Amino acid sequence: MLELDLILLPFLDNIYPSLEQADKERYWKLLECEDQDMFAWLLHRQDPEDPQLQRIVHIVRENTGKAP
Repeated sequence: MLELDLILLPFLDNIYPSLEQADKERYWKLLECEDQDMFAWLLHRQDPEDPQLQRIVHIVRENTGKAP
């Protein structure tokens, strides 16, 4: 989904390298989710039920659009 790419690719370039290993693993777990779920989560329409996914979704939300 193009909209997810516009959120996740800058995050991957700018924020991901500085994450702790556990958060990097949460990010990869997030990528295994359905696109429609991720889209709803990242646009604050819903929150994931899984606390691990909640954490990485929060990190992505807080850092969307930020450059290093």
